[in-house]
Amino acid sequence: MNTAPTEIRPTARSVAADDGVLWAVRDTLAMTWRNLTTIRRVPQLLVFAIIQPTIFVLMFRYVFGGSITIPGINYVDYLMPGIFVQTCAFGAINTAVGLAEDKGKGLLERLRSLPMSRSAVLGGRVLADTTRNVFVVLLMLAIGYAVGFRTHTNAIMVLLGVGLLVLFGFALSWIFALIGLSVTNGEAAQAAAFPLLAPLVFASNAFVDPSKMPGWLRGWARHQPVSAAADAVRACMLGGPTATKVLTAMAWSFGISLVIAPIAVRRYHHA
Repeated sequence: MNTAPTEIRPTARSVAADDGVLWAVRDTLAMTWRNLTTIRRVPQLLVFAIIQPTIFVLMFRYVFGGSITIPGINYVDYLMPGIFVQTCAFGAINTAVGLAEDKGKGLLERLRSLPMSRSAVLGGRVLADTTRNVFVVLLMLAIGYAVGFRTHTNAIMVLLGVGLLVLFGFALSWIFALIGLSVTNGEAAQAAAFPLLAPLVFASNAFVDPSKMPGWLRGWARHQPVSAAADAVRACMLGGPTATKVLTAMAWSFGISLVIAPIAVRRYHHA
């Protein structure tokens, strides 16, 4: 009786699947590098991405901050996590604008004619904008320290807060990728993005306590993704109950990505 172990050989289908995954990853990284190179060659894109949140910091810290009180917490400590979330939210508009510009110039059609993964164009754009968000958030953290913001936890918790910000920005980028593929140019993408972001960012707990809002608005401000992200980042950087807030923010981010990303990919196929 032959008891030698049977050699397990990969099937042609499994090999093809593995090659397809590697192909998609390679193409996605190539498109990510292409988009990051664009930022490097046009540094104004990064400069203006920093100027806007810096203006919000100075305005709320020194203009409105004296008239806004948050019980039990220094207002600048309450404000900065909201600014971090707002920075990621507004930064995600770049995904819409970039894709809309590529679509208007016919670049998407040229890329689709190449032997490359269909998901690489969207994945590369989202990953490049996520990488840019990491840099901008770290810079905004330094600016926050310059205006008096202080964390009250350890370095690991602060890094967890930064990770939640990056994850949230990644999720929003898929929403704006869908917007960018649905309009004709960058100006239209910006015009379509703001009506979506305004009620998310400004009707939230990013800048003020929702308990001071009208009753009809209070429920929305407390139970929406921007508020969930801001609550989680505050918990990570300032202390207090953390687990539930972090899980809620992660659920929003993963939920948005899992729902919107496939829709965006299908929209790209028909763009």
